[in-house]
Amino acid sequence: MESYDLVIIGGGINGVGVAQCASAAGYSVLLLEQGEIGAQTSANSSKLIHGGLRYLETAQLHLVRESLLERRALLRLAPTLVKPVRFYIPVYSDSRRSPWTIRAGLSLYAVLSEFDSLGRFESIPAMHWPKIHGLKLQGLKAVFQYWDAQTDDKLLTRAVGRSAVSLGATVLTQASCLEIEHGAELCRVGYRHQGTERMVGAKAVINCAGPWVNRVLASVTPAIAAEAIDWVQGTHLLLDIQALDGILYLESCFDKRVIFVMPWYGKTLIGTTETVLSSLGNKPEPTREEIDYLLGIYTHYFPAAGDVAALSAKILDSFCGVRVLPRQSGNAFERPRDALLQCRPSHPRLLSLYGGKLTTFRRTAKEAIDWLTQTLGPRARLADVDELELS
Repeated sequence: MESYDLVIIGGGINGVGVAQCASAAGYSVLLLEQGEIGAQTSANSSKLIHGGLRYLETAQLHLVRESLLERRALLRLAPTLVKPVRFYIPVYSDSRRSPWTIRAGLSLYAVLSEFDSLGRFESIPAMHWPKIHGLKLQGLKAVFQYWDAQTDDKLLTRAVGRSAVSLGATVLTQASCLEIEHGAELCRVGYRHQGTERMVGAKAVINCAGPWVNRVLASVTPAIAAEAIDWVQGTHLLLDIQALDGILYLESCFDKRVIFVMPWYGKTLIGTTETVLSSLGNKPEPTREEIDYLLGIYTHYFPAAGDVAALSAKILDSFCGVRVLPRQSGNAFERPRDALLQCRPSHPRLLSLYGGKLTTFRRTAKEAIDWLTQTLGPRARLADVDELELS
């Protein structure tokens, strides 16, 4: 039976990130992806590499700081895939967040970024507000401009996957995990690839299946307890409207959430929602309520676009990503966004990854490899992931 140091289940951004990091550290790696690399949640995000300004409201300062450090690293390592972009925050007389609150938040954001080149922000003079074409001016009290970064999430995920392969990882697509038999010295992983069922040995297994993380755990013997989670759907709409020169950070007119209006290949992308799902299908679909929610916010801030019915005719595409969040009381907007790495004492060779952010996939991967090193011992390092360019 063929054997590897590590078998990874799932080829989203976290799975390929772990594959790259493990291969660079000298481990033999097999990654199994049931579809195509980066084709699910990792292709359906808000396309942002950002510190998470809104996480300051829930006091997740450590996450913001880590995200800002990773933003800096990705701008350096993937300059063709991750680009700086202007963000604008309009503040109105009826906004829940006052100009003083926004200024204080941006000041803290700059401090947490260690005052790097993207840490600066400014208040835009009123005479320049009309340059944000179509934005409602009535009741507008202030406009702030700061910097973050944008990426094509699918292209970034595939670039990381190619990097892993170049370091020796074996990556199989259309490969479904069927079973994981956890043993004292070795795990046996059964999977189906190109219509054939196969079995491999793994000294360790990392479950990076994203929304399907607990489905993978259900295939483990002996049985293992899973974390209680919620599936939270985020929907985006692509509109046939010429893009602005930056991203608008808008307060929802329906609740206290934040949504973004973004340029995307010359058109306008709006997102995202946070809808808790009762079940998980193979292909998430936007609900009518989510569509009306996003269009309602857009027409509120861009009244010349017409009503929701008129704007619906300009929808070119829509997509949904499903995030995993810890099951808690309260709304999804306020729940922590940290990645959770779970290893049960009963199954010391199996690690499961819950949640995580596109921006911080490298840091999550490093934490997973710390666990791998403790489990298997170190190997002869092949490369430093902090110096591997992505393109």
